[in-house]
Amino acid sequence: MMQNDNAVDDGLTTDVVVVGGGPVGLMLAGELRAGGVEALVLEKLVEPVEHDRAGALHTRTVEMLDLRGLLDRFLEGTQLAKGLPFAGIFSQGLDFGLMDTRHPYTALVPQSRTEELLAEHADRVGAEIRRGHEVTGLHQDAEGVEVTVEGPRGPCRVRARYVVGCDGGRSTVRRLAGIGFPGTEATVTALIGYVHTPERDVPRRWERTPDGILILAFPPEGGTGRVVVIEYGRGRAADKGPVTLEQLNAAVARVRGEPLELTEPVTWLSRFGDASRQAERYRSGRVLLAGDAAHVHFPIGGQGLNTGLQDAVNLGWKLAARIRGWGSEELLDTYHDERHPVAERVLLNTRAQLALMRPDEQHTTPLRGFVEELLSIDEVNRYFAGMITGTDVRYPTVTPEPPAAAHPWAGRFAGRLVLSGRPEGPVPVAELLRPARPLLLDLAGRVDLRDAARSWADRVSVVAGEAALEPSAQALLVRPDGYVAWAGSADDTAAGLRSGLARWFGPPVADRP
Repeated sequence: MMQNDNAVDDGLTTDVVVVGGGPVGLMLAGELRAGGVEALVLEKLVEPVEHDRAGALHTRTVEMLDLRGLLDRFLEGTQLAKGLPFAGIFSQGLDFGLMDTRHPYTALVPQSRTEELLAEHADRVGAEIRRGHEVTGLHQDAEGVEVTVEGPRGPCRVRARYVVGCDGGRSTVRRLAGIGFPGTEATVTALIGYVHTPERDVPRRWERTPDGILILAFPPEGGTGRVVVIEYGRGRAADKGPVTLEQLNAAVARVRGEPLELTEPVTWLSRFGDASRQAERYRSGRVLLAGDAAHVHFPIGGQGLNTGLQDAVNLGWKLAARIRGWGSEELLDTYHDERHPVAERVLLNTRAQLALMRPDEQHTTPLRGFVEELLSIDEVNRYFAGMITGTDVRYPTVTPEPPAAAHPWAGRFAGRLVLSGRPEGPVPVAELLRPARPLLLDLAGRVDLRDAARSWADRVSVVAGEAALEPSAQALLVRPDGYVAWAGSADDTAAGLRSGLARWFGPPVADRP
């Protein structure tokens, strides 16, 4: 139940404390509840921030929302983009129609709306959300974690089995847990504002000028709109104190080459830079990190929010499994193993895009022309589109006994598949994953595999059907986040499936203590 003013009871014990009530923390809370464990969200802000720095939900995030039956609400009245520019190259943008997905688009959902819908979902499934509660201390031991919280009625303590920091780039949880956050300092400064202009017919534009980048989005008749101005080479020199309207006006005039009258009312002003940092590890004992607490970078293409939401879906079922007793320590460690490389690649591509946007006619502009030519090649375009939207993520998987190369479908996302050959007609695998339970998809009438899975019936559902797969597979063992834990061909035996079941979903019922 969502609460705004009541203090957390001193000494309260819960399964997981999620620190940070933004989209990532709220998504994680919903995933934990889907996994059958308690979740308490502590957010220091009394009210949500009414800004929309991030406004794009990419294909893999859309597919994740579909797994939990949330997508329809997010798509209500939402504009869909069938492609996006790469590094501001609009003449040859990314074509999402080239990707293998049921959702070849980006949903342009304002961040405030995303947070609102995820808060509704978390509240509906039974997560407790407490606003106005700031975590100021943290101590963990072998049995759990105790956090000190400053709330409306003064300090209090909360004890949990685990704590997850979803509290942003300046994460208190990360600092208190002693997790390093190495990376590169900012060399670029950017200002963003939702402000008013009396000027009419301000062109909606993304403009690369000799002095930086200017992004304008105002109604034709004037009024409140969005402005982003990026200046290269200023670094942290301007990163002091709150942003003022005068500073925004001056930056716009410098980059535009002429002033644009920006006036009150000001909805929101902020600054950001291109510092790129990533947590050394996503887990320290019973403390974990997700979202911006684990990785920060220049916000090109909305990848930060999407990466964080996908962190939450990866972590949620694993942490719930560990708390419920069938998930191993090794399973929980796969969260870092799988998600750290994904964010590392996001940091790399955002830095590359920012470099390609640099206003340098002698060096960068010819390089942009070369990249534009490459993007006209379907395979190249598909590669970049998959990287930006997260649809190219494949987690590394090997068969444990004996170690060997896994089936090509292992580690891939199966939530996009549709099962046919069923009495009720074709059914998307995403719909079958709504309960957040693992699935064994029997695609070839393999009675031996179905029999092998019976000892995991309390955790794994078995579904028979047909699917057109390339390369072919006779069975897929699908995790609650939609990724394939094990895949079997005609040569794979029930023993291989049992090994995969034990590795990802714990011992069979007869072997559990």
